[in-house]
Amino acid sequence: MSGNPSAFREMLTNMSHGAKVAMLGIPSEDISINWNQVVFNQLTIRGIYGREMYETWYKMTVMLQSGLDISGVITHRMNWRDYEQGFDRDALRQLRQGHPRLARRGLDRIR
Repeated sequence: MSGNPSAFREMLTNMSHGAKVAMLGIPSEDISINWNQVVFNQLTIRGIYGREMYETWYKMTVMLQSGLDISGVITHRMNWRDYEQGFDRDALRQLRQGHPRLARRGLDRIR
């Protein structure tokens, strides 16, 4: 969902056979991908916008309320009032991981 081309390609590489990908946004640039991964792993890539996007959020809410364990993807917990600290932390993480353009968006606000 970040729109980062290398992140999208990495996601496709790590998808399970027959998995579905929901594109919730529009990338800022063209993304080239290895179509062999999509075809031979029988991946489905579907663009979602508007009302259908809200349906996706509703489905996720239901899964969470039903006990879906997401503890493996939670890296930090903070109060919602500290959202700026969370964005700053994410910008620094992206910079360390080699995504300077994405990180710059967050770091410009810090300076």
